[in-house]
Amino acid sequence: MNDKLTRWNEVKQVCLRCRACPLAARRTNVVFGEGVLESRVMFVGEGPGEQEDLQGRPFVGPAGQLLDRMLDAIGLDRQKNAMICNIVKCRPPGNRTPTVEEGERCLPFLRAQVDIVRPGIIVCLGATAVRHIIHPEARITRLRGQWTERKGFWITATYHPAALLRDPSRKAEAWADLQSIRAKMEELGLV
Repeated sequence: MNDKLTRWNEVKQVCLRCRACPLAARRTNVVFGEGVLESRVMFVGEGPGEQEDLQGRPFVGPAGQLLDRMLDAIGLDRQKNAMICNIVKCRPPGNRTPTVEEGERCLPFLRAQVDIVRPGIIVCLGATAVRHIIHPEARITRLRGQWTERKGFWITATYHPAALLRDPSRKAEAWADLQSIRAKMEELGLV
């Protein structure tokens, strides 16, 4: 644990000093990630919004409240047994989608986070995470609920909680995705 925490804090300190893209100039806080370093399930979103930027924590607004309910539905909690990160660590202006370049600049931080936590499962929350983690041309509507194994990690995707708030008709699909995540957790003995 101490080695993981030391490595996590070292990477976080580098991230706090990062000025690799224009997002750094506008941020209030770096939103590095939150959760348990021994987590076996990591959720990866797009990037911080206004509230996340102000608080320095991921998923704290309405989308975060929905994510917490989604986690709870499958026996997870960011304070007990889950990890939550984003593709970009600084808020894009106006909460716009991060550019490909911005995502690429932040990917070394996410890769380090994955390397430190070593989750058994990575869940991409939304299209941006899918494009950066699974494939640049991938579409969330085609990949959600499917599983792929890469480098010892099981990877899947579901809709971003903010997308579910905008389009509640997709909640049934997201519920099916959550059930699939829970089943994979059980299959891998991560429960």
